[in-house]
Amino acid sequence: TAIIGALIGLSIIALVLSLVKVEDVTLPPTVKYGMVFDAGSSHTSLFVYEWDSDKENDTGVVSQTLSCDVQGQGISSYANDPPKAGDSLRECLNKALKASPAAKQRDVPTYLGETAGMRLLREQNSSAADQVLAEVGKTMQEYPVAFKAARILMGEEEGAYGWITINYLLDSFTKYSPKAHTWVHPEAASILGALDLGGASTQISFMPEGSVTNWSEASKFTLYGYNYSIYTHSYLCYGQNEMLKRLAKELISVRGELGVPQTTILLASERRTGSLKLVCLCGRGNHRITESFRNVTLEGRGNASGCLAAIKKLFNFSACGQRQDCTFDGIYQPPVSGQFIAFSAFYYNFKFLNLTRGQPLAAVRETIEHFCTRNWEDLSSSYPKENPGRLSKYCANTNYILTLLLDAYKFNETSWNNIFFQMKVGSADVGWMLGYMLNLTNMIPAEAPAWVKGHVPSLWAAAVVFIFLTLALGLAALLL
Repeated sequence: TAIIGALIGLSIIALVLSLVKVEDVTLPPTVKYGMVFDAGSSHTSLFVYEWDSDKENDTGVVSQTLSCDVQGQGISSYANDPPKAGDSLRECLNKALKASPAAKQRDVPTYLGETAGMRLLREQNSSAADQVLAEVGKTMQEYPVAFKAARILMGEEEGAYGWITINYLLDSFTKYSPKAHTWVHPEAASILGALDLGGASTQISFMPEGSVTNWSEASKFTLYGYNYSIYTHSYLCYGQNEMLKRLAKELISVRGELGVPQTTILLASERRTGSLKLVCLCGRGNHRITESFRNVTLEGRGNASGCLAAIKKLFNFSACGQRQDCTFDGIYQPPVSGQFIAFSAFYYNFKFLNLTRGQPLAAVRETIEHFCTRNWEDLSSSYPKENPGRLSKYCANTNYILTLLLDAYKFNETSWNNIFFQMKVGSADVGWMLGYMLNLTNMIPAEAPAWVKGHVPSLWAAAVVFIFLTLALGLAALLL
């Protein structure tokens, strides 16, 4: 009887231990970090991300903890002095090291992705591009991080990773439902498209309503147990900086050199006189063109309609004929569908003019036209902190955005309201960077996430003891 009583007491103690909540003694999850350099055509930025190790392969768990803008232009501008490309990254690398514990730094996966600026340099001078890449890699290998690679992204990769970033941050791929205690797949309508405008290229990526008939323009993904087929295309030489170069070249070449006013891309009363050296990476056949124009007088007339007409000549719309599944230059595109986030230069140009989603197109056009017709002296005094070189480009840039979205991508009065101009989702920047890291670190699985509730070791041990003692008690009772 005494033995049986002791066994019963031990069993009760074990049962109590197995039911005790152990949150207070559970060790906190390990925090992991990752770093991605976005080496664009006009500048480079570094982004640092962190996530809990016990939540890997879930969704919405990666957060951005640091962003750092590298001083100077993009790394492609160092083609004549490649070591400076690597040196330009040091200041941001030093800041990033301070954002992660020293004990974990050697496990931080670090990537550098080059976009359109380096794609153009590779086409023009592949050896110079290789030297820049080598110097960048050499610098990053000096730091105590897990440097993985520095590579040039294809345009379609840039577009697809931007699409992944947006929908990952918005929980569009999968979402945990507390009511159902499981992961659910949101409706397909919640998948957003991505519109990216950089200095040298622009990308569009979205899920069309029907199938993509031209599979060379499609990307397929299996994410969280669901298949996605998106249309994505990148237009090299149609970023805003290369557009302005080509626009200036065409206007100056047509109108001549000596004292001929260039009236359509400058603001009213804005005047520049002197020599102009134009280096255009996107000439005919994508050959590098360097032209010098002497004694050029650039005189603005504030002609918004003239600026818009000149910009439209940069697109070959006639190549599409009467086809509705075509943008320009004969490029296939299914009709746009769903909602979009327009980021990068789309966002910054429209933000400056206070243009937001929901404004009628007529009001948007009126705002842009009013800006273009303002007197330069009045405008520059109204924005004393704005860089004069950047200020004078907003007229051409915003007219270019309208042409790209309406005439090329074929948004209309109705679908225009489906475009959200923004640069962040929560605290994270929108762009290809996060999607790129998620892909390379396998943070998004192909399978659907399973809901598994596990036991911590102490709770599991208590349960085992309880089972053992219960069996022993039962056996003792039988023997007695």
